[in-house]
Amino acid sequence: MLKWKIGDVTVSRVVEIEVDIPAGGPHSLLPDSSADALRAIEWLSPHFINGNGEMKLSIHALLVEVHGQRLIVDTCIGNDKPRTNALMNKLNLPFLHDLEAAGWSRDSVDTVVCTHLHVDHVGWNTMLEGGKWVPTFPNAKYLIGRKEFAHWQATGEPLGDGPVLEDSVQPIIDAGLATLVEMDHRICDEIYLRPTTGHTPGHVSVVIESRGEKALITGDCIHHPSQMARPDWSSSFDSDPVASRRTRWDLFADLAEQPVLVIGTHFAAPTAGYVRRDGDAYRLDC
Repeated sequence: MLKWKIGDVTVSRVVEIEVDIPAGGPHSLLPDSSADALRAIEWLSPHFINGNGEMKLSIHALLVEVHGQRLIVDTCIGNDKPRTNALMNKLNLPFLHDLEAAGWSRDSVDTVVCTHLHVDHVGWNTMLEGGKWVPTFPNAKYLIGRKEFAHWQATGEPLGDGPVLEDSVQPIIDAGLATLVEMDHRICDEIYLRPTTGHTPGHVSVVIESRGEKALITGDCIHHPSQMARPDWSSSFDSDPVASRRTRWDLFADLAEQPVLVIGTHFAAPTAGYVRRDGDAYRLDC
């Protein structure tokens, strides 16, 4: 298990699923990319692309602990969920076992942070028990962006992936565990949210600051490290590709000026590194 220390804060990664996906094309994660273009970015190999120029992706949760407080940032896809994407449909994976192996019981989680409400970020908010969807973390406060929630309430199911709101968000609200927060919400002295919109209208990243050290958990403002070399490559799942490009350019310019550990929500191992300037764009220095 990968683990990082940021001052008094510990961040650990629990992987749900890893996958290699082709580059380019209208149905790709990054439609403007290509295998050749990825291979031309030499620092991506071997960690972030394979020999065929396919992108290595990880779907994982990030466990954040500080002064005895336990937070989970994004809860992956979840088991038993009916999804239109075959990769995500009715999974039966040992995520909760792996969480226990990391020393995190379901009851020990204090806070769940949703960077946004897409299918692969809210799945383990709930679990199937007695034919009903119940909160996986019964003692946790689930932080959901007010703007993000309002958007999906108004427009319907995120991306048409299946009944995501019905099975992974509404049961949290019904249980009285959801707290709607602003996009700059401070969770505790060391942890706060930073708006990184474009992927969704209310998308946030998570900033950690402790004892002079700093980290940022990306969420989906960047899906793959190649977007540091090519910030103009927007995801096919971005609700506003123009805004997401602007967010990446501004974010990378900011991060390159200071020693901030960037922990990618979908980055394959080693998952974290520092943004450095590289010609007219940027790279990830792991």
